[in-house]
Amino acid sequence: MDKPFFNNKPLYPVKSRSSILKRVRYIILLIVIGLAIHLIFPQIVTLQHSYQVIKSMLLWAVILAMIAQVVSYLGSGYMLRSLVHFSKHSPSIFKSTMIATAAASFGIIAGGIVGNAAATYRLMKKQKIDSEAATLAGTIPGLFNNIILILISTFGVIYLILAHKLSRLELLGFIFTLVLLILVIGLIVWGLIKRESFKRIAHKISQYWAKIRHKAFDPDKTTSRLIGVFRAADALIAKGWYGSLVGAIINTAFDMLTLYLIFIAANNQISIGILLIGYGLPLLLGKVAFILPGGVGVIETAMVGLYTQLGVPNSTAVVVVLVYRLISFWLPLIAGFIIMPILQGKQRHI
Repeated sequence: MDKPFFNNKPLYPVKSRSSILKRVRYIILLIVIGLAIHLIFPQIVTLQHSYQVIKSMLLWAVILAMIAQVVSYLGSGYMLRSLVHFSKHSPSIFKSTMIATAAASFGIIAGGIVGNAAATYRLMKKQKIDSEAATLAGTIPGLFNNIILILISTFGVIYLILAHKLSRLELLGFIFTLVLLILVIGLIVWGLIKRESFKRIAHKISQYWAKIRHKAFDPDKTTSRLIGVFRAADALIAKGWYGSLVGAIINTAFDMLTLYLIFIAANNQISIGILLIGYGLPLLLGKVAFILPGGVGVIETAMVGLYTQLGVPNSTAVVVVLVYRLISFWLPLIAGFIIMPILQGKQRHI
């Protein structure tokens, strides 16, 4: 059988190296937290003026926002479940949600999107999912989520351009991000249509990469990986992609609902249009801020700036965005690190 796109190796190294890598993971996590503090701390002055906003926040709306975020992650779990449901040992939606949460946390400290995809693949393999289905679970969610985010961001950017509220820097950042994501998506589509041409290009890139690293080039290995990807794509088309798209829509819609409910909690209800405009572009910009794990600082700053331009008081925007990021990013990040050892079971080496 062909080798899978992602090697089925343990997420954590062998025990002899585990103590060193454990320290490295902790250092990376501390760097992430440090970046968040460094980039968000300047907002403390504004938070001092936001005391009344925090004091008067509606607790019931904050609780509903947390529930909405849970449903958002269940959407991710449903998407993974839909991608592997034709496998003999497909996990439940709850187990798939645990995998999505743990893989997202792993990706933040190790490789971003690639780390997330690899972690998803390996965790699915531990659930006895076949290689083709596990490859789909590792690659497709990010593709669907980014397509939806591009559509939302495009709507927001068009409005901001017409209203003359988009700075040149924000416009350039959006164009760069949009072009990059479209090129990636376009490359995937072209590769699926022109498979032989894609194979030749992949071989040349792999050969050049092996030369840079002073390693032998193995064309059979590259070919087997591509065959695994093509088979996974064919399986997705044949088995139906609509379930996965529904999961992606649930994930994004309830994430936006989380933000909307926090605005309500801050006694500043906004229109759906303003919600969409201030939501998509910052998250899209955070996708290419790969130097900052999770887009820390970039998303917060851009989101506060946009909502302030759209008429939300600065003190309210800061509180809403920071609470939103706490619920949608930091708490799931911690939960993912707790869940990972549970999914690893007896095979983990921490």
